[in-house]
Amino acid sequence: MAKTYAILGSGMQGTAVAYDLARYGDAGRIVMGDRDFEQAKRNSSRVNALVGAAICEPQTVDALDESQLANFLKPIDVVASCVPYWMHPKIAPVAIKTATNMIDMGGDTEVTLETMRFDDAAKAAGVSIIPDTGLAPGLVNSLATHLMSKCEEVEDVRLYCGGLPQNPKPPFNYKLVFNIEGLVAEYTDDAYAIRNGELARPQTLSDLEEIYWPGLGTMEAFVTSGGTSTAPHTFLGKVRTYEYKTIRFPGHCALMRIFMDFGFWSQEPMEVDGCKVRPREMFHKIMSDALHDPNDKDQILVRAVVLGKQQGQIKTLQIDIWDKQDDATGFSAMERMTGFPSSINMIEIAKGNVAAGVIPYELAVPGTVVVNELAKRGIEITESES
Repeated sequence: MAKTYAILGSGMQGTAVAYDLARYGDAGRIVMGDRDFEQAKRNSSRVNALVGAAICEPQTVDALDESQLANFLKPIDVVASCVPYWMHPKIAPVAIKTATNMIDMGGDTEVTLETMRFDDAAKAAGVSIIPDTGLAPGLVNSLATHLMSKCEEVEDVRLYCGGLPQNPKPPFNYKLVFNIEGLVAEYTDDAYAIRNGELARPQTLSDLEEIYWPGLGTMEAFVTSGGTSTAPHTFLGKVRTYEYKTIRFPGHCALMRIFMDFGFWSQEPMEVDGCKVRPREMFHKIMSDALHDPNDKDQILVRAVVLGKQQGQIKTLQIDIWDKQDDATGFSAMERMTGFPSSINMIEIAKGNVAAGVIPYELAVPGTVVVNELAKRGIEITESES
């Protein structure tokens, strides 16, 4: 039976979700909601043109107006919350009241833990909610659980991901592929990890290491926040290591450390020529333009490395995804690698394959399902073991 889906926040990532649902989700109808009706209308038309069917329709909705949101959600089977991350815990209780299943794109572990508090209410209502279904957290954790499922015992899980320009320009060698506020939050908020079998909160922009990526050469990776989400809580006591690092071109981390160490990301107001300014807000304003290059295309690198036992032998398993902006559809690699996994989770909910409750991402949909579904979409995936 065809399903009715909705996108709440019909921007870049939400449009990629809608496109994938239209192709693979047995969708009878996709409602693209946004405060900005013109944006919803424009992106609904874009998806309809790409799939050759009038499946998407725009609608005005204010996600923070409970009455408006409830009316929007009532006819919907599964909704994707693609609004700013801090809004997800405000949307979840309304979705529960309207018996609407939900995924969100997450991005902040503390906010996700807040959403998890609605677990009992969601179970009572028979509603499935999966937080953090994007890229990292999200896809990178699916790669982990896919490899973990191949082991009788798992010792170490190390995850890596980076959104990068295809044509890096010095000195930062970086292209802003999502919100500047979110980028700085990744560089400043403490991370969650498991180290030596214990829950840890490693500092961001630390533990710099070199990694090799075939076709690109030597890259660097360092701790950032958010990428592990709830997984360290889920796997505590079951693995020795579970940690996440961001991939960048060499030298990027050291430059970002300068901004952090010298107070450019402080949120404390300071006086400049009689005006009160917050350094972080000034950084956002200056760097959002400096790091944005509309003429360059992006690429996404995702890697999971798992050390575990197979038939009593210690093995290192690795899976890599290297995706690039798609010229045929115009979707960036970031949109694809955030939107497609989110859509896959929505489709699994619609099929009845996800239990009721607020289900941690790493437990909601088997990683192997996500990997296989991405392969069906033509995403190149490389696995190896040693």
